[in-house]
Amino acid sequence: IFIAGIYACRNAKKRGFDDNDMIVFLLIAGIGAILGGHLFYGFTNYDLLTGLLQNLSGITGPRDLLEKAVAVFGGSVFYGGLLGGTAAAVCYAKKKRLDLGAFSDMAAPAVPLFHIFGRIGCFLGGCCYGGTCSFGVTYTNALPPEANGVSRFPVQLAEAAFNLILFLALDRFFRQGRFKGKLFAGYLLIYSVGRFLLEFLRGDEVRGFFWVLSTSQWISAIIFIASAVWLAKKRAEA
Repeated sequence: IFIAGIYACRNAKKRGFDDNDMIVFLLIAGIGAILGGHLFYGFTNYDLLTGLLQNLSGITGPRDLLEKAVAVFGGSVFYGGLLGGTAAAVCYAKKKRLDLGAFSDMAAPAVPLFHIFGRIGCFLGGCCYGGTCSFGVTYTNALPPEANGVSRFPVQLAEAAFNLILFLALDRFFRQGRFKGKLFAGYLLIYSVGRFLLEFLRGDEVRGFFWVLSTSQWISAIIFIASAVWLAKKRAEA
């Protein structure tokens, strides 16, 4: 987060904006990302969430409530954070009458930059693990117990590499002044495709499934369609 924030603030200075505005913009987006990430994690734990809501009368006190809430909302989902952070940033920019197109361009490469480190953290912790394969990594003390004892494809590192390529591409486009006002939408378009494909290499069940696709794949499809429609509309207006 620290590195991505410094990068975005440097982008703001390069474009002649006050980096303090970018700091507040990122802080507001960060609050939205935290809330959105935890809320989406609760939705992926649908059984625990419904169990909590159905047994509110059985809660013995604040500590018991906190423990049950942590069990339901204690983790974080990237897409929830992305959507929550985006919503918060858009609302703040409109309220403060910031140039949303410029600020989204400046912040766009920072998102995959942050995500690189996030996925490395997932790899080190053992969450968001890959499917079983003849080569890979065998966890012995991963956070999710079910990840241990089996050789697993390091899909977290594959996604970190994908985010690195995406960051380098967006950074170059930003420095060249290309796709002004559209970089963040471009990020959403490309990342959604990559995430949709990478989900096939995942092995964890916590991300949820509807029919044959995971929750993240459905969200990826929706984001891809929305981004493509928005970009097409902007192109038609130009």
